[in-house]
Amino acid sequence: MTEATSSNLIVEMRGVVKRFPGVLANDHVDFELRAGEIHALLGENGAGKSTLMNVLAGLYKQDAGIIKVKGTPLEFSSPRDAINAGIGMVHQHFMLVPSQTVTENVLLGLDEPRFIMRLNAYDKEIADLGDKFGLKVDPRAKIWQLSVGEQQRVELLKMLYRGADVLIMDEPTAVLAPQEIEGLFQTLRSMIAQGKSVIFISHKLQEVTAIADRVTVLRRGKVK
Repeated sequence: MTEATSSNLIVEMRGVVKRFPGVLANDHVDFELRAGEIHALLGENGAGKSTLMNVLAGLYKQDAGIIKVKGTPLEFSSPRDAINAGIGMVHQHFMLVPSQTVTENVLLGLDEPRFIMRLNAYDKEIADLGDKFGLKVDPRAKIWQLSVGEQQRVELLKMLYRGADVLIMDEPTAVLAPQEIEGLFQTLRSMIAQGKSVIFISHKLQEVTAIADRVTVLRRGKVK
């Protein structure tokens, strides 16, 4: 990889260690994300990719190492801490409520609005956000009515609505039909064009070469 200047680094992870009983999942890992890039995190299943990103997303607390966002050292105790720092993660297994609408799922868990009295207004906000980033989905549709690809768009809308500048995509193509993958890639390129940055977790080299600006390879918990 070429050297990145400190001015264009949006995320820095230095010497990150994460252990589980009997497993060293991340062994002093360094990782950098530049503003406005798609950075692929590549490796076999079990290489430590998702663990490293779960640390960045606030789901796990690292045992050692530091995280900087836009040059500021931060400690995350929860995904809310991460989203407050502009980092959101879309997991391989979606976290949606099937019986609720797209808009209700996007708003779920937010401090505001506490009481949804103007649902039509929020429907329009979600629709406009979807149009902006190429994430077309009916805000009034129930989650159970949507395809898997549409549900993934809802997860992205949740993160974008919360103001995420960094989107972590965990094996995003694993759940998609082949014809939906190019649509996802177009969406990611649209987000980059509008100032977002993306971390793309994958174990498929062909996908990585098609979408990524840079690649970091993990093997057995270490950068290779």
